Amino acid sequence: MRKYPQVFERLPELEQKLGYKFSRIEHLYESLTHRSSLQEFESGDDLTSLPWNERLEFLGDSVLGLSVSKKLMTKKECFAEGELSRIRAAVVNEEALAVIAREINLGHYLILGKGARASGIKHLDSILADALEAIIGAVFIDSGFDKADEVVQKLMGERLASDVHHLIQTDFKTALQELSQEKLKNTPEYILVKESGLAHKKKFEVSVRIDGVEYGTGSGTSKKRASQEAARAAMEHLLQNNLRERT
Repeated sequence: MRKYPQVFERLPELEQKLGYKFSRIEHLYESLTHRSSLQEFESGDDLTSLPWNERLEFLGDSVLGLSVSKKLMTKKECFAEGELSRIRAAVVNEEALAVIAREINLGHYLILGKGARASGIKHLDSILADALEAIIGAVFIDSGFDKADEVVQKLMGERLASDVHHLIQTDFKTALQELSQEKLKNTPEYILVKESGLAHKKKFEVSVRIDGVEYGTGSGTSKKRASQEAARAAMEHLLQNNLRERT
């Protein structure tokens, strides 16, 4: 933390946006620290003891999923299990989380290495979404699930309180998997076909195949978004061809 003393001046402002004050501010600091900042340390430092946000991101992903699931179960609508899964996936996907991160200007608080800062990766959906998940994980470590749940509801409450029916078909990957397993008795496979562009303006092209046969392709500014587009194209192809099973 000694490398970025200026960051601590910004943390109270971020805490206010989150509606949560950390009992141990280093938890928030760790959640904002990207692995690219490793280059800022001296070779003699014990790098294994330094804070990076990937472990908190892993934890935050689970906490976020539980918090959103809990909220969905309180809605008056009685959604089926598959519908709940698709709604949750649409609410917590990379693009949706990046929108929330931008609303609180999360990129301004990220701790990045010099090269990463210059490349503009703080604007990428993937970086912002990962950091937001890490923050939720940090709140969980700091105070437990109830407080983390409160932060999630503050950030996402309006979205979850609104009509979520339109989200049921938003997660094309889940919908395609269910359709493929039911009708073709196989699971879709996503393959990265092409990656191009500068670090802060990447473009990915993904192909989705079922039992070795390509059913659709998609492109986007992240692998997740490209995969969703590929799944959407595959869904359209399958439905237009009446799901004829191959013999």
